[in-house]
Amino acid sequence: MSLIAIFGIALALAMDAFAVAIVAGTRFEHLSFRPVFRLSFHFGLWQALMTLLGWAAGSQIDDLIRAYDHWVAFGLLLIVGGRMIYESVTRDKNDRPKNDPTRKWTMVMLSVATSIDALAVGLSMALLQVNIWRAALIIGLVATIMTILGMVFGR
Repeated sequence: MSLIAIFGIALALAMDAFAVAIVAGTRFEHLSFRPVFRLSFHFGLWQALMTLLGWAAGSQIDDLIRAYDHWVAFGLLLIVGGRMIYESVTRDKNDRPKNDPTRKWTMVMLSVATSIDALAVGLSMALLQVNIWRAALIIGLVATIMTILGMVFGR
């Protein structure tokens, strides 16, 4: 697989992280380095790890994961999105949200939800015999950069 193809896949995988980062960036009145670093580091790390995990799983469980991966991502994003909607409806309009999406279980759920598709990509890369270390590194770095850009744009 060519380097350009890997970058294209990495960019496509990072789009959901970018969208979530934009929303997360809107939650901060003054965006500082720490939340940007936390979210971008975790999104990039999870994208790379899920790619590696998918590759390691190989073709033996391809059908099982492919049948349910989108539902797992949907459920996690539904929970996080539902919480955000609930908080926006129940709080005072002049009050900034107190929940930081770059902390605790919210960040873990967002990281997993935005990287489930990387698991399927890793499985595909195992079948194509791609250099997985290079691909996972590129996927992780692109997700990190897109998350940083998303948080800055969201601010």
